[in-house]
Amino acid sequence: MTQRARGRKLAILATDGFEQVELTSPKEAIENAGGETTIVSINHGTIQANKHREHGDTFKVDMTLDDAKAKDFDALLIPGGLFSPDALRTNQKAKDFASAFFAQKKPVFSICHGPQVLISANLVNGREVTGYPAIQQDLKNAGARVLDQSVVVDSGLVTSRSPDDLGDFNAKIVEEICEGKHAEQRQSVTA
Repeated sequence: MTQRARGRKLAILATDGFEQVELTSPKEAIENAGGETTIVSINHGTIQANKHREHGDTFKVDMTLDDAKAKDFDALLIPGGLFSPDALRTNQKAKDFASAFFAQKKPVFSICHGPQVLISANLVNGREVTGYPAIQQDLKNAGARVLDQSVVVDSGLVTSRSPDDLGDFNAKIVEEICEGKHAEQRQSVTA
């Protein structure tokens, strides 16, 4: 097991209704590579995962958006699911938190419905992305160039379609967090 992500810190932004495997699988990939993960959410306590339409496990929130600062992390992960991205995309602190990673040129990873948060934060215009088929038109309407691929990497922005693509997505997450900052990432907040 390689420790190539040792010392790298990943913030995972989620709230109730995230797709469980879209949090646990990337979290495990980063931790197996030696990195650290922190679950950031709207409120203290625990958040409820979903396994498709059924409830999954609950997960302890490590830090709230009131206390989390992008400067303390190397990258951001936004898992999908139907309900978590929908709640986060209407939360100004969540949108500001995501925007700060772009402003600081840090990698951002988002899968399935997770890119909806990026749409609402005005961060996908002019970027190459993918997402769950149901949100691909939303991404296009927000100015993104949508590719129907398992994973799309655009200068530090890594997006993926669904749990079926987690193998490719996780490999790119580890690669990108190790690469560090990408100057082009900032263009999303200055466009």
